[in-house]
Amino acid sequence: MMLYDALIAPFVEYGFMRRALAGCLALSFGGGPLGVLLVLRRMSLMGDALAHAILPGAAIGFLVAGLSLVAMTIGGVATGLAVAVLAGLVSRATPLREDASFAAFYLISLGLGVLIVSMRGSSVDLLHVLFGSVLALDDAALLLIVSISTVTLIVLAIIYRPLIIECLDPGFLRAVGGFGPVGLGSVVHVTFIALVVFNLVGGFQALGTLMVVGLIMLPAVAARFWFQSAPGQMAIAIVFGIVASVAGLLASYHWHAPASSAIILAAGGLYILSVVAGRFDSLAASLITLRHRAG
Repeated sequence: MMLYDALIAPFVEYGFMRRALAGCLALSFGGGPLGVLLVLRRMSLMGDALAHAILPGAAIGFLVAGLSLVAMTIGGVATGLAVAVLAGLVSRATPLREDASFAAFYLISLGLGVLIVSMRGSSVDLLHVLFGSVLALDDAALLLIVSISTVTLIVLAIIYRPLIIECLDPGFLRAVGGFGPVGLGSVVHVTFIALVVFNLVGGFQALGTLMVVGLIMLPAVAARFWFQSAPGQMAIAIVFGIVASVAGLLASYHWHAPASSAIILAAGGLYILSVVAGRFDSLAASLITLRHRAG
């Protein structure tokens, strides 16, 4: 009975806990595979940059219509995609690498977004945009997150092979052609970035612009220590995201901790566990290998 009260009762008895859990689970299903692909493509920090890039658009939507789901979503998607395009153009027109371009734009976006929210809203509104309110998810926000995750999984299933090929051999996609002068590789890359932006915009409704990338990237990075294949890493990243979501929400409920930070810290705990005791390349695995060689 005590186990039921601790682990299950909060989700059975309270609707806000069920909505929060459903939103985090949907984000885990959509964001976990994207995080794995970001790691494989060596674009891990780009996820963080794009998470900050959506802030000015969400802030403008807030400035125009208050805490309107539609306005903040449209604004976030617009600025996220704009920053991705601008960073790509700068990296191609100058010697500056794409990751440096993203870093520059993300810092500008963060400062601009905080300024815009501060001009119109209170400190509570700023905290809502930056850190989210997962325990206050309404049906509209939950439907948005679930819809984005569903579309993400469908699109990833369609472009999965080109995405993996581009990770291993980008020149091959350029060689095989397709899609006219644009090229298949460019289409796949742009589609992938768009999926990342949409998941960040959907997730920020729950975890905020500063926290949402944590539930996408931490399970994906942890998965690297358990499986070597991309499908295996995607599957375990989803599982880690679910475990972190449940653990974080329960910690928030029982100990009155901020839900968003509790979820991210739970994901961070899974990452540390993976670094220490994962099957591949962890500290424990390296130690076993050294002992085997010494023997």
